Amino acid sequence: MSKHTYKIIEIVGSSPSSIDDAIKTAVTDAAKTVRNIGWFEVVETRGHVEEGRVAHFQVTLKIGFTLEDAQTT
Repeated sequence: MSKHTYKIIEIVGSSPSSIDDAIKTAVTDAAKTVRNIGWFEVVETRGHVEEGRVAHFQVTLKIGFTLEDAQTT
C-alpha cells in the first residue's frame, strides 16, 4: 500500500427539491475544481421554510481528497 496525504474541505450544497439533490449538486460542483475526491461525509442537514413549507434543503459536507505528490525536478 502506498503512502497518501489527504485533505478535507467543508462545503454547503442546497436544493429546492431534496437532500439527495443537494448532496449530488455539491459534490458535482466541488469536482469541477478539486481533483482526487474520494469520499464525502454529511455533517449537518438543515432547511429554509417559507409559508409553512420547506423551500430549500441545505447540507454541509466534508469532502476528502488525496493530495498529489510533488514532482522533484
